[in-house]
Amino acid sequence: MSIQHALLTSLLEKPSTGYDLASRFDRSIGYFWQATHQQIYRELRRMAASGWVVAEEEGGEGRRKRKTYQVLAAGIDELKRWGSEPCRSTEGHRELLVKLRAEAVLGPLGALEELQRLMAEHEEKLATFLQIEQRDFSGSALSVAQQLQYQVLRMGIVSEESWLGWARGTLPVLEAAREGGGSHSGK
Repeated sequence: MSIQHALLTSLLEKPSTGYDLASRFDRSIGYFWQATHQQIYRELRRMAASGWVVAEEEGGEGRRKRKTYQVLAAGIDELKRWGSEPCRSTEGHRELLVKLRAEAVLGPLGALEELQRLMAEHEEKLATFLQIEQRDFSGSALSVAQQLQYQVLRMGIVSEESWLGWARGTLPVLEAAREGGGSHSGK
């Protein structure tokens, strides 16, 4: 996932200065996508050069100038394009979370289908882990080494069950949004 898409989403939620954006980012999207303030400022400059955002300068004589960034139509188009693409497997979880936030601002972008696709992947992985558990760890007398190996597998099982539990709770919200029962900010 590109940090640019996370920043576009944040700016659509609220136009901000680079400093304010970095602070908000640290308190929200930053919990699952790390970026330094320097990276954020660098990406804002790139996004402005690409025509995705515009910076309006505020302040005047004797005061430090501040730039407030806003998303332009090209930035919205880019976010919609990215939001409709399948998540990359290595970034899938974090990427999906940003896509959900983008969809909260822009309306349906394809997160429902993406969630369903990822749920199928996680269900398949969980089934594999459960088969391994049954095959390799169903005996009663496991050595210490086997018990440790089993705990590694259990972490995988618990992680998959947890993710699927979250996804099953998110699915009806996305379905309601698709049917028009959701409330988007209308940007």
